[in-house]
Amino acid sequence: MYLHLGENTVVCDKDIIGIFDIENTSVGKNTKEFLRSSAQKNNIVNVSYEMPKSFIVCSGKNKSETVYISQISAATLRKRNRLNKIG
Repeated sequence: MYLHLGENTVVCDKDIIGIFDIENTSVGKNTKEFLRSSAQKNNIVNVSYEMPKSFIVCSGKNKSETVYISQISAATLRKRNRLNKIG
C-alpha cells in the first residue's frame, strides 16, 4: 500500500522507517543532527511549503534514507497508515 504525505507525494508503506512530529522531536540534539546531516546529503524532500508538522523517514535505494517534510500531522499520517493496513 501507499501513504499520501501531501501535495503529490506518496510513498510505499513498506519503505517507512518512522513518522515523527516535527515540533516535539526536533528539539532533541540527536534529531537536530540527523536532520542537519540529511540536509547536507540532499536527502530531504519538502512535500509542501506550508508550515511543517511532521517528518517521515523512508528507506531508499542503495540503503540511503529520504526524509520527507510534510504539512500533515504525524498523528494523521499514522492513522492513515494504520487504516491502509487494516483495509
